[in-house]
Amino acid sequence: MSFAISQTSLTARSSSAFTSSVRVNRATRMASRHSSSSSKVSLVTKCEGPTAKNLEIMRKFSEQYARSSGTKFCMDKSVTAVVIQGLAEHKDTLGSPLCPCRHYDDKEAEVKAGFWNCPCIPMRERKECHCMLFLTDDNDFAGDDSTITIEEINEAIEDM
Repeated sequence: MSFAISQTSLTARSSSAFTSSVRVNRATRMASRHSSSSSKVSLVTKCEGPTAKNLEIMRKFSEQYARSSGTKFCMDKSVTAVVIQGLAEHKDTLGSPLCPCRHYDDKEAEVKAGFWNCPCIPMRERKECHCMLFLTDDNDFAGDDSTITIEEINEAIEDM
């Protein structure tokens, strides 16, 4: 089998958690048999980032929610950028901004349940953001702003 993957971003965060943001789409799958004793399967995949439209939608949503909830973004804007990117990718693939910092056995079922759709229930109820996107002032990693530009997001993503 052969795979073509053009981009993988892995971010280590202060909580020692790792967030992998990889979107793999199957482009084609071809199988051909040359003889009864051997087979050749070619699987072509490609990784893409989120659409520019959903990246901007999630950027604006994040800024608005941070302001309305009285929270700030992480002092390390690359954390903010990667989380917004993950939300936008899930919006593209699932139709909802499912929390990108958790593992799910069935993402579609999680979207329907709604618990981990951003802002998730723990964030809405207790201001606890597992992703470190929305941080309260008493959090050691909280920055000074609740804004991020699309240029800052793109720069952070490109640097990964």
